[in-house]
Amino acid sequence: MRAFPSVLFDEAHSEAWSIRREVAEAMNPAHPDDSGYSTAAAILRRLGQTVTAHTQGPVTTSVLDPHDVFVIAHPSGDHWERTTGAGSPVFTDAELDAVEDYVAAGGGLVVLAECEQDKYGNNLADLLGRFGVGIEHTTVQDPSGSHNKVATWVLGVRGAGAADGPGLRQDLLAGVRQACFYRAGTLVAPEGAEVLFETSGTADPAGRPLALAVRHGRGRVVALADSDLFGDDSIGDFDHAQLWTDLVTWAARIPDVAAGHTAGSEAPEGLGAAWDGLKAAVEALRPLQAKDGSIAEDRDRAVELISEISDNVVRLAPGFPHDKDYLDAVVADLRKWVADGLGVPDFLDSLNLFHPDAQRVDGLEHLVVFPMYTQNGNPNRNVEAVWIRVVWPDWLAELERNGYDNPMFVPIAFADFTSGYDTNSAVLFPETVAVRETPPRFTWGGIFCDREAARFRAVSEAAAATLKLALPPDAARLLASQELAQDTFVLWDLVHDRTHSHGDLPFDPFMIKQRMPYWLYTLEELRCDLTAFGEAVKLEVDGVPHARYVQYAILFDRLFRFPITGERVRNYDGLGGQLLFAYLHRRGIVRWTDNRLFVDWAKVADGVADLRGEVETLYRDGIDRSKVAHWLAAHSLVAAYVAPHPASVWSQGVQALPEEQKEMVNAVLPDEFPLSMFYEALRRKLTDVVESTRGIRA
Repeated sequence: MRAFPSVLFDEAHSEAWSIRREVAEAMNPAHPDDSGYSTAAAILRRLGQTVTAHTQGPVTTSVLDPHDVFVIAHPSGDHWERTTGAGSPVFTDAELDAVEDYVAAGGGLVVLAECEQDKYGNNLADLLGRFGVGIEHTTVQDPSGSHNKVATWVLGVRGAGAADGPGLRQDLLAGVRQACFYRAGTLVAPEGAEVLFETSGTADPAGRPLALAVRHGRGRVVALADSDLFGDDSIGDFDHAQLWTDLVTWAARIPDVAAGHTAGSEAPEGLGAAWDGLKAAVEALRPLQAKDGSIAEDRDRAVELISEISDNVVRLAPGFPHDKDYLDAVVADLRKWVADGLGVPDFLDSLNLFHPDAQRVDGLEHLVVFPMYTQNGNPNRNVEAVWIRVVWPDWLAELERNGYDNPMFVPIAFADFTSGYDTNSAVLFPETVAVRETPPRFTWGGIFCDREAARFRAVSEAAAATLKLALPPDAARLLASQELAQDTFVLWDLVHDRTHSHGDLPFDPFMIKQRMPYWLYTLEELRCDLTAFGEAVKLEVDGVPHARYVQYAILFDRLFRFPITGERVRNYDGLGGQLLFAYLHRRGIVRWTDNRLFVDWAKVADGVADLRGEVETLYRDGIDRSKVAHWLAAHSLVAAYVAPHPASVWSQGVQALPEEQKEMVNAVLPDEFPLSMFYEALRRKLTDVVESTRGIRA
């Protein structure tokens, strides 16, 4: 999983720590936890990161380049520490050059020094000096600010944080309130460094850096004046585990070009011209079609174009042998359309033969040709050609088999498409296809995770910058990596989609197609997302690495993108985002002050769970209510947090409503719950960004 960092621990320079438990036991048989970083490595692995040790030989460019973070934990001469015993604690000039070049090119470096640094016989000072960081030979003492009354077990004081600047801000101490440095030295911070922890005013020496972060070239360096705080016997203390993951994640390089699903596709060998010809014929046919897909004028030209479409589908079919029966039926339906006089097209026969749900193989590609409308896109049933790729990694397939069964769910990515998908549409649903009769049931639904991920990244990044929101390092990594965001959306969609058919459901989850107030669909969609958030919390505990990112994706998309996207006419997704923001804001979990947004990250999960509880209570109680009573109760729940329009009849209660249900629905204002002043301001600032995501390609 290339989206997650690869971390390399150096154990070839007589380090006093090892990520290999057996080595730590050999180093220190009586107390291996005092020589082990195996728990620190395990924590990273649970987050999806690859962790390995460099055990022998020099550090070279070829050793470093495959990895995103390089960790050096306290090399020492044997006279002072029990060590790995491999190599000299001194890095050669060539090794120092290799590490410096690695960081300048985008790699991450984490260096853990010690108290009385000069005595250990290593040259970490020379290494850190290349990045402007100094190490002071001292042992900090602070009887007033110590742990367990041990003067050298110093409780660090949080630094001031990064200065404001353009672009995204990161909070390297997200979720970290306190850390203890056991027998620490101190550091010298270069200009522009972010001091994370420092000694207190009562310490000796006072007000000196204990941990800092600095950028160098395209890379990042983290330095700490103590190595014990992440050892096996200390990483469980205070917030050390969170600090460790924050620092390593922040330092980690993000590949410039994501591997895997985001890479582009090439046409099957020799068939590129056929795909180009298919697209050209589809686009030429588009202006000849009426809204229902029929063709009344210039029929001779239409027949020529449909013949070109058919011929190119035939040429392309060998590249998709698994879809042979379906593509043969497409050609037959095209010819039947011509033979029947080019009326409303009917592609039921070919639709019945297209079953991507039965072929969920990662990377498998399909050629899809149907007359269809595109949800949130083109409302007309035009012929469209879409070249798609299934996204079905092994980890997702295992989750779907074991607890999150969703046989209709087909996550897909674009390879290419005709202009009907040069829109906001991010789904491929069989119910959008022109057919003579609706099948008794549909067996699949496709969601373009690449487009949703790209939209999410663009709007969330712009919102975070505009709101000056300091992001946790893993959240910042999510916004920076298309591959990570894409796989995150696949997991989110899997759980969200199946939730529609689970739980207490007093009404059809797709009531938006019926004559019902739109806030009912708001609550249903929000319920599914709140449920997905809660499931992601559980999955994170179970060690599913994408689960943490699902929580960020739901939070950011709901708070930032949904409320300011689309028209303010029955905008049910927008209202769901407004409700979530207002609920969290009311509880102080999100706070807008001094022209910036603050999030209490530690309280988000509880806040989401509380709102989910209110919605689920509404659902359970709704089973015993009349329809109208339930509609009113749902309105009241939303109105408790999002102010209705001042002219709302619904907010006045049942006595103000017409008696007939159709008229009740007609009394709903197009924008029953207008945007707050916060969202009005945010929309003005981000309108261009939102518009730029129309038809976005990953």
